[in-house]
Amino acid sequence: MLNLYRKGSIAFVFLLNGLLTINAQTQYQPTPENLKTRAWFEDARFGLFIHWGVYSELGDGEWVMNNQQIPVKTYEKLPAFFNPIEFNPKEWVQMAKDAGMKYITITSKHHDGFAMYDSKVSDYDIVDRTPYKKDVLNMLADECHAQGMKLFFYHSQLDWHHPDYFPRGNTGNGYTGRPENGDWYKYLDYMDAQLTELLTGYGLIAGIWFDGMWDKKDADWRLEKTYALIHALQPAALIGSNHHQAPYAGEDFQMFEKDLPGHNTTGFAPEQKIGALPKETCETINNSWGFNLRDASNKSEKELIQYLVKSAGYGANFLLNVGPMPNGKIQPEHVALLKQMGAWLKLNGETIYGTKGGPLSARDWGVMTQKGNTCYVHILNWQDETLILPSLGKKVVSAKMFGDKSAVKFADNEFGVTLKIPKAKLNEIDTIVELEVK
Repeated sequence: MLNLYRKGSIAFVFLLNGLLTINAQTQYQPTPENLKTRAWFEDARFGLFIHWGVYSELGDGEWVMNNQQIPVKTYEKLPAFFNPIEFNPKEWVQMAKDAGMKYITITSKHHDGFAMYDSKVSDYDIVDRTPYKKDVLNMLADECHAQGMKLFFYHSQLDWHHPDYFPRGNTGNGYTGRPENGDWYKYLDYMDAQLTELLTGYGLIAGIWFDGMWDKKDADWRLEKTYALIHALQPAALIGSNHHQAPYAGEDFQMFEKDLPGHNTTGFAPEQKIGALPKETCETINNSWGFNLRDASNKSEKELIQYLVKSAGYGANFLLNVGPMPNGKIQPEHVALLKQMGAWLKLNGETIYGTKGGPLSARDWGVMTQKGNTCYVHILNWQDETLILPSLGKKVVSAKMFGDKSAVKFADNEFGVTLKIPKAKLNEIDTIVELEVK
């Protein structure tokens, strides 16, 4: 197969794009390479989400342009102040590895339309518009490849800057100063061109993480063509979209924003159904995606670890977000929390990585994960020594504490599975009991 992963192949790729039919993904059959990536993804269970862009300069989150109603011409002054001289991709990747994370998903372009890489189809990017003059995605991709870390690119379908993003959606209206006209399909061509750059200039990419379709739910997003393009350029790459709906043909994993699968505490996804694809839930380490100077509401070690455990119990990965500061550093308190999670995973990762959810669905007391004939009972919210589970559908033959392997008294009968755990063995964050079944 032709090597499409290096710069210089763009002309061939555009020819390939022109040959793809609009219905290419309607009968989408994932390639063996894609299925292999899916299997890895389901085993990975923990990833790092990074929201980073020129918006970090204002310290008010990644939606600052829309929330503060900043016109395009005013916002375009912002890149001149963005100079992240303390960005160290080796530190970022090592931090993720120390946290027990298996992949990184970083914003290539957010809703403000600014590209965090050296785009050739626009000069509205970090190389052409900032004093930094370097392609941070290229630097990070090189380091991820060197350290064996998988890399995904978040790419916003919504664009508050591009004039051809028209008709406008539910956001970016009134204040931007853009002309009230535009060519929607020309914008989609632009988006596909930028995706082509990302998938041909940065080595093997694990996947594309889309966001923004919810801004124009009824628009013709031309997904078939875009998805076919991505799969043609990198057959192993996964496609996911944060559209808060059931997966579309051509997508390879399903994501849930700030919620566990099947839940809707945010109100984002009132009708989202759980599909059969690999699953991922994303959440912030504080209350913000992009850097927010005033957001000190960091989640505790307990909250973060329990969310990771619950995600695994639902059969989903946990993509945990940090918003780097404009200088390129990640807030020390966030680095410290990630280290704490990594320390916990060093001791308990066997009960998370490579597991499936179940065999019981989530309960008020916690969740279960399983691997072969081994089931892990994660007790997250239970103060009593005795816990009674419904029947697991298989006979329990042994029970022990996962940590010290000490025996746990149990009974498996017509009433279910009863576990008797000494109070001294209860852990405030996660009490894990390991069951062998047959």
